[in-house]
Amino acid sequence: MMRIGHGYDVHRLVAERKLILGGVEVPHALGLLGHSDADVLLHAICDAILGAIAEGDIGRHFPDTDPAYRGISSLKLLREVIALAEAKGYAIGNLDATVIAQRPKLAPYIRKMVANIAEACHADIRQVNVKATTTEELGFEGRAEGISAHAVVLLAPIEISRELDV
Repeated sequence: MMRIGHGYDVHRLVAERKLILGGVEVPHALGLLGHSDADVLLHAICDAILGAIAEGDIGRHFPDTDPAYRGISSLKLLREVIALAEAKGYAIGNLDATVIAQRPKLAPYIRKMVANIAEACHADIRQVNVKATTTEELGFEGRAEGISAHAVVLLAPIEISRELDV
């Protein structure tokens, strides 16, 4: 049985923080505020995977009240979420994610984000898609107050997902 999950995350942009998206440090004057590295893209992906396997959300597994997760790389969190999915017999069939940010322009960093995500998910890069869009200066993303991300994932039983390898 295939399983589908959707994830969403948002973090405020603030001074004196690195901007990490998809496990890539993106040069920018502002970074995302959060207990971990605040990688909204990876958090949305984690939530999509957790949703697909009916395991709640990222906050349940990695609470911001736990000092063990302070400043942690969200790539590590994604690897733990994938291990949980694999323990239940599921692997990535495909993953599609969108980052919503007015600034900075993310196109130069997308390929590395895809590579990081594919590696962490034990998937082929052809199973992972990341795109970025603006809001035409509307809303909190448009005013550059924060960045959000959506992710949709299709999980397949491990033996089937290997056949789906593009």
